[in-house]
Amino acid sequence: MAADGKSMMLFDFDGVLVQSLDLYAGAVKIILERMGKPFVRNREDYLELFEGNFYESLAARGVDLKVFSNLAKEVLPDLDYKSMKPVPGLVPVLDSLRKIHLLAVVSSNGSATIGRALEAFAFAPYFQDILGSDFLFSKREKIAHALSKYRISPNHTYYVGDTTGDIIEAKAAGVLSVGAAWGWYGREKLANASPDFLVDTPNDLLSLGK
Repeated sequence: MAADGKSMMLFDFDGVLVQSLDLYAGAVKIILERMGKPFVRNREDYLELFEGNFYESLAARGVDLKVFSNLAKEVLPDLDYKSMKPVPGLVPVLDSLRKIHLLAVVSSNGSATIGRALEAFAFAPYFQDILGSDFLFSKREKIAHALSKYRISPNHTYYVGDTTGDIIEAKAAGVLSVGAAWGWYGREKLANASPDFLVDTPNDLLSLGK
C-alpha cells in the first residue's frame, strides 16, 4: 500500500476475471464476416488482435470502428452468455484486495456486459468503477482517467492483464503491469512482454505491494 494509503488495482475483464475466449472469438468472427473482412477464422486469429490494443489492431486491418461497433450491437445480444464462466478462486482474493486497494475494471468489453457479469458472479461489491469500450477504446487513456479521477499515483497502481497489448498499454500509462498467466496468452507469451510482475494464480495478487 502507498504511504498515503491510496493504491489501486485495475483489472482487465475477459481472461482475467471471466473465461470467455471462445464466446467473443466467435462473435468477432461473425461481425467481421458481415463487414466483408473475414480475417478472423479461428481462436488464434482473434488472439493476434490483442498483441496491441484490440481496436487499434482492427483499424490497422482496415476495419471501420463505427461500423464494427454498430454491428456488435446487433450480434452481441444473441450470444450465449451462460457459457461465460468466472475464473475460479477470485471472490476471497478480491475481498482481501479491496481492503488495501481501490479496485476497478478497465476493459475492451462493454460496460453493461461487464456489469451484468460482475453481478452474476458476485464480483460486483468489490469494484468501484467499470471503464469499458463505450467510454474509451484505449486502455492507456482509461488508465490515465482512473489515475486522475481517484488521484492515485501511477507508482501505486497495478494493471492486471492477460495479453501483450495489456502489458504494453499499462507500461504506456506508467503504471505497474501485471501479467495474469491464467488468462488468454499464458505465462510464456506474457513473459516475452516483460511485465513488472507475472503471476500464475489469482491468489498471487495478494503478494503485490508487500
